[in-house]
Amino acid sequence: MKPVDREILRLAVPAFLALVAEPMFLLSDAAIVGHLGTPELAGLGVAAVVLQTVVGLCVFLAYGTTASVARHLGAGDTRAALAQGVDGVWLAVLIGTIATIGGVVLTPSLVGVFDTGAEVADHAETYLAIAFLGTTPLLVMLAATGVLRGLQDTRTPLYVAVAGNGLNIVLNVVLVYGLGIGIAGSAIGSVIAQVLSAVWLVAVVVRAARAHDAPLSPDPSGIRAAAHAAVALVVRTLALRACLLVGTYAVTRVATEGTDVTIATHQIAITLWSFLAFALDAIAIAAQALTGRALGSGDIDGTRRLTRRMVQWGWGSGIVAGAALAAVSPVIGALFTTDPEVRSLLVPVLLVAALGQPLAGVVFVLDGVLIGAGDGTYLAWAGLVVLAAYAPAALWAATLPHGLVAVWVAMAFVFMGARGALLVHRARSERWMVTGATLAR
Repeated sequence: MKPVDREILRLAVPAFLALVAEPMFLLSDAAIVGHLGTPELAGLGVAAVVLQTVVGLCVFLAYGTTASVARHLGAGDTRAALAQGVDGVWLAVLIGTIATIGGVVLTPSLVGVFDTGAEVADHAETYLAIAFLGTTPLLVMLAATGVLRGLQDTRTPLYVAVAGNGLNIVLNVVLVYGLGIGIAGSAIGSVIAQVLSAVWLVAVVVRAARAHDAPLSPDPSGIRAAAHAAVALVVRTLALRACLLVGTYAVTRVATEGTDVTIATHQIAITLWSFLAFALDAIAIAAQALTGRALGSGDIDGTRRLTRRMVQWGWGSGIVAGAALAAVSPVIGALFTTDPEVRSLLVPVLLVAALGQPLAGVVFVLDGVLIGAGDGTYLAWAGLVVLAAYAPAALWAATLPHGLVAVWVAMAFVFMGARGALLVHRARSERWMVTGATLAR
């Protein structure tokens, strides 16, 4: 095996296992809540979209921290790398506190945007109001994970993700069915698991910071710098999350003529899509860490070689993921619901999603390369262009016969296709290959 492949696998394999474990928080919730009934599952679907959007907007806490820490590591300054990482954790605490308060207060309004009907909305509000209490721990987990990835450690986040998910499943079963709390028990179990996972990750970062004499107290200037650098990634993430929200809104337009079947089907499909996205993102995590380190050390040729090889890994991984999803599409619905209509409608949706996986693998890798390079401004503009292309396509698709499947065709090929075209165009240039410990602006 080539050294570059060993380097990619050293980071990507633990990242893959951790990233697969992370969406299990929602997969296990969906499987457990789904057996309470279709309205409960649909309510979880709406709540999950809102919560994932809020947390997803803050993914820069992991991505930006990984890139900046890796650059300092490549430049040979581990103390500065950890100092910047600690500032990222403090920023996560600040943002998380604000998001928690705002989220709890605005829960009814956020759910009301989807206009799903009283029963589904009631379940969504119940879950979301509790789940928002886990926002700060989730954001701290993102930041601390970013620090460790930047230090080229993907094993610790794996251990935390596996243990946290296992605890989440146990708590969900006990609270939902053992104590009969219902959908609220699912949210409570997830919050408890998230708090304990955050404590574990922070302890590891603190120990590393002390070992290298890095400061642990909040540095206002460092926090402001981290926030300023994150603006472009926030815009990028906001645009991409808006695409997913538009897709969900389009699906609710399809569902207005029938029951909750379409929304419930979409929830299962988007959960599985997210599961595979996290899995494919493992190479992207390696790309962020390795690209940041290579550019931090001034290795342009090595960065180019890494990029080419990681794209090959992304394409191959996407083919494997697509084949696996297609193979299980006729039977996997039984894990989430007993509703025969949902299970029947799910099959063509998953087949469409399976066809889009190879392209998704390449998109995630190139996204990771450019994030690792600190090319946030381009990614922000690209995200806005993708939104402009996808939004009308999704809304139009919802008006077609077999509207849910049509929306998924738009997602798999318009959404991901536009992203792929823009990322490949950028990767072929050299404008993003800025060397040194300072990130590109």
